[in-house]
Amino acid sequence: MTTEQVVAATAVWAILTVVCYYHITWQKIRECYGMWFTKEYWTNYNTVEFVSWFAKAVIIVPGLIFGVSLWWLYFLTLGTSLALIWASNRKLLPTLVGFNTIWAWISCMVLAQHLVK
Repeated sequence: MTTEQVVAATAVWAILTVVCYYHITWQKIRECYGMWFTKEYWTNYNTVEFVSWFAKAVIIVPGLIFGVSLWWLYFLTLGTSLALIWASNRKLLPTLVGFNTIWAWISCMVLAQHLVK
């Protein structure tokens, strides 16, 4: 990405985020993020969910923005996606189960591209 593209994307993201947060209210947003700093938030499920989203971000950001493939991290996303499906009995949401089922398949596809010759 060029510097101009990074600046443009960041400016649009910041404006849209501010508008969204304003409508939700800044107080509710602060309370939401504040949950990360409470011991009660870090249940087994929320910890698995955090690690899973973090692992996906570590793959997506370098891949989409910089064209760098960290293919070996798909082992981590495969494991965290399956763990999240298993742990989702607490929040059995179809989007969560479906998204992680698809991500587990994507992980297997990428790993196969690199490991099966």
